[in-house]
Amino acid sequence: MVICGLKLTHDGCIALIEDGKLIFSIEMEKLNNNPRYTEIKDTAVIEKILLEYGYSIKDVDYFVIDGWGGNDQNELAIQPRLEIGETCNRLSAFNNEVPYKLDINLYEESKLDANVIEGRLFEGLQINNSICDYYSYLHVAGHIMSAYSTSDFAKKGESSYVLVWDGGMYPRLYYFDAKSKKIENLGPIFLMIGNIYTIFSQHYGPYKVKGSFAKDSLSIAGKVMAYIALGEVKEELFEYFDNIYQECYTTPMGFANVFANIFKEMTNDKGYRDEDILASFHVYLQNMLIEKLEKKIKRFNRESKNLCISGGCALNIKWNSAIREKGIFEKVYVSPFPNDSGNAIGMACCLQFEKTGNAYVDWNVYSGPEVIKNTACEGWTEKSCSIEELAKLLYETNEPVVFLNGRAELGPRALGNRSIIATAEPTYMKELLNEVKKREYYRPVSPICLEEDAPKLFIPGTPDPYMLFDHRIREEYKERVPAICHLDGTARLQTVTREQNPIIGELLVAYKKLSGIPLLCNTSANFNGKGFFPDVRSVTEWGRVNYVWCDNTLYEKKEKITIGR
Repeated sequence: MVICGLKLTHDGCIALIEDGKLIFSIEMEKLNNNPRYTEIKDTAVIEKILLEYGYSIKDVDYFVIDGWGGNDQNELAIQPRLEIGETCNRLSAFNNEVPYKLDINLYEESKLDANVIEGRLFEGLQINNSICDYYSYLHVAGHIMSAYSTSDFAKKGESSYVLVWDGGMYPRLYYFDAKSKKIENLGPIFLMIGNIYTIFSQHYGPYKVKGSFAKDSLSIAGKVMAYIALGEVKEELFEYFDNIYQECYTTPMGFANVFANIFKEMTNDKGYRDEDILASFHVYLQNMLIEKLEKKIKRFNRESKNLCISGGCALNIKWNSAIREKGIFEKVYVSPFPNDSGNAIGMACCLQFEKTGNAYVDWNVYSGPEVIKNTACEGWTEKSCSIEELAKLLYETNEPVVFLNGRAELGPRALGNRSIIATAEPTYMKELLNEVKKREYYRPVSPICLEEDAPKLFIPGTPDPYMLFDHRIREEYKERVPAICHLDGTARLQTVTREQNPIIGELLVAYKKLSGIPLLCNTSANFNGKGFFPDVRSVTEWGRVNYVWCDNTLYEKKEKITIGR
């Protein structure tokens, strides 16, 4: 069975699953240096992607399109292609630049006892000269299944809770019963949509805007998560937040701005710094999430103590870590694509589950587009370079190297195949990397290390291959690897094994032999505001580093630039 899952709105993506195995998941932002969150507006591109991987339209048994909508005016403001209906929504699209409309499923279920995994069959998906029938599932179903189906719980046939908190919905808890193969909706945790974090932040600090939702709002939450390290949590503000939530809540429509405006009226003359307010709001939401999640788990008391976390809010590593550290669950899993970048996979998993009863999908995080084979632009030399020689270059120069290898990683975090790699020992390296990437000074730089070495450097130092949890840096290492120390003493760690990524594993081993340090800095390689670099040509045109490594070839600037110092 060949299933093609499609995410046509922001974080556009095409995913293909054949007989329970993920063949590819191609996010539009990772092609041609496209902007972050690029949509699929012209469906003719679907055939082009399929053909590149050896499939035709006729090879696909089922096409599945992500449902979309939302009940928050800010969510709808960033999706002008959408027409809201009672039983289904309509999405504007093009086929070879000719406009047409597609019926799609809704954002979420309308009642708790609804079957959340129930596809609707539509007709009229236009792909070049073909017109195809297609299924569509609720948007929230894609989040549920992209998380559970890629987890070890599904692989082992274990049940699991699934927490979904997305931009346009309340945090909601589900239970996937592996024995009955049914998903139970346990209801909302509390009544704040995920976008409240971003919308509230746009009233303060460097994120303050006038008027409506900022166009680049999808990127704000991650920046705020870094910025709050500059602040101090003021617990007395929790009472203000509580009072507004309990006394002023009406409906999800526009409540986030109402909440922020009332809070400003109540505290404008109190002298609080913006960074303290944002840090306090972050912790307030975190505490409420954990407290109410724990109460709900005790109330329903299902057999499993597994948890999957999904939706855009699952990119908040501090909330993920706080949930894990609380000890409510024995195992906590977050996929590398918990935001909408994983919903094409989620749609395909929904259909596979409904048609076959099989929830698990065999997958690999390095299932994105291959590195495009081309050459550097003028002003660069090239020569063969082994991994051992690359490790020596890093050690001797202390300069960052753009590292391109094989197929791109899935999701928004660079996991070693589209990365800027650098040494972590120099005190200036974090500042240098932020300057190279044109990022704010307070943004963190992540470490990458072998799974076996992680407990020596970090607490808890558990395996975390997708960079979605916080780890505290052990005191004895803080001065040795200052570049990966965030302002609050934590690090967004990625662990790897030689099986998961043999090339990066080899590099870490080689660098450790030279330096005694078992880790490197790892940050994404991309033009500012765009997806990962697809090829060497793009990196050399960007030209903000002196070295690029790809396929055992080192590209070096003839006229060196001075970076950061």
